[in-house]
Amino acid sequence: MSEFEIRNTVSTDLARLSVLDHSLETDYVWQLDLRRDPGQVDVLLREVRLPRTIRLEHPRPARELPDTWHLRPMFSAMIGMEAVAYIRYTEHFVPHAVWITDVVVGRPLRRQGLARKLIAAVEAWGIQRGLRRVIVEAQSKNAPAIRMVQKLGFEFCGYNDQYYSTRDVALFFARSL
Repeated sequence: MSEFEIRNTVSTDLARLSVLDHSLETDYVWQLDLRRDPGQVDVLLREVRLPRTIRLEHPRPARELPDTWHLRPMFSAMIGMEAVAYIRYTEHFVPHAVWITDVVVGRPLRRQGLARKLIAAVEAWGIQRGLRRVIVEAQSKNAPAIRMVQKLGFEFCGYNDQYYSTRDVALFFARSL
């Protein structure tokens, strides 16, 4: 992989970041089975192979990035002067935690550790502010992201079945800083 720098996003990064391919293909979905009994709720989360590969669009339209980037902090990964990936996060969702809402890596650079390095940059940001946890959200159909955060030591900590405007289920994973 080429040398890259992670830095705070600036407005001149947005044109390049908004045209990155935000979609992915997957053969798996994380299925959530919920059983409710009086005084007890059981949740089973399991990876299920789909009958065919599906294309998954990012839950937040890329075209809106130039209009919404200022609403929460954001880092860009740069190769030279070219923005090739980004991560968005906030400390305003959960007390004492940094919440990662978006991780997008341009298709040619995927599976090379760039998303992990962006997450590490956000974790360092959270540690500097005295935060205690990091939480990552992912669509239930985003098996590659879920596998990655699990490899990084994140554990399932919740879900919301009406979180995204796409009506996809959001799964939440956390670990201590």
